[in-house]
Amino acid sequence: MLVRDKDQQIYAELVRRYEDKLLRYGIYLIGDRHGAADVVQQAFIKAFVNLKGFNVKRKFSSWIYRIVHNEAINYIKKNKKTVSLESKKGLLESLSNNEDIEADFEKKEVQKKVRKCLKDLPIKYREPLVLHFLEDRSYEEISDILRMPMGTVGTRISRGKEKIKLRIKEQREKLQSKI
Repeated sequence: MLVRDKDQQIYAELVRRYEDKLLRYGIYLIGDRHGAADVVQQAFIKAFVNLKGFNVKRKFSSWIYRIVHNEAINYIKKNKKTVSLESKKGLLESLSNNEDIEADFEKKEVQKKVRKCLKDLPIKYREPLVLHFLEDRSYEEISDILRMPMGTVGTRISRGKEKIKLRIKEQREKLQSKI
């Protein structure tokens, strides 16, 4: 790896490349933009300090995501707060089309439901779902980041999706019973 062996100034490019993605991941895990920014900054510092220990046979992205994951878990434990996604911008907000108010409203409603469902999931299901569907990571990368077998990744994604489906079904039934 060029950064590790010769030119550590290239590290700044790695930070630029991964900063937004890691911040988004941190926000999904801890639900607080400022806390996530601290977590990501700490992760980049730890990664830089430990560049010599990086295994070049692995992906840098998996390694840095794992560091952010660990820092986020430490942050949650240290602050002993429940993870909240309420402070985060909507999950699909970036896809909003201001020209179509009705479609925009529907997207915001979907955003609320997705945030609520993710918030209610235990972190062991939330992490792989966020990594796979929102961060577009492969099962192999998720396995590397979360340090679990690929089969476990698949199982947790599957179970997490089932829990979300069940939650949505329950919400629909409650809504229909009120009508």
